[in-house]
Amino acid sequence: MRFGDDARPCLVKGSRLMWDEARKQHVLLVPEGALMLNRTAAEVLELCTGERTVAEIVAALQEKYPGAPVAEDVHELLGRIAERGLIADARE
Repeated sequence: MRFGDDARPCLVKGSRLMWDEARKQHVLLVPEGALMLNRTAAEVLELCTGERTVAEIVAALQEKYPGAPVAEDVHELLGRIAERGLIADARE
């Protein structure tokens, strides 16, 4: 699944992003367990509140990481998380 730039991604009900102090790592808690996230994935998902569009998320991260392939990485991550049913478009 690929979100368009106007989509407003948000975590689905029952999923929660948190910092695991024991592992010193961000974790996406889901009903089936937990997904360990790297810092970049956590930064993207922290912006997925349903209020920002994908384009706004990309723009915010491009400001922070100039020259990085941000748009491609954001779309790829959101697609992988959406395939697992853990993120949705808040407009739907």
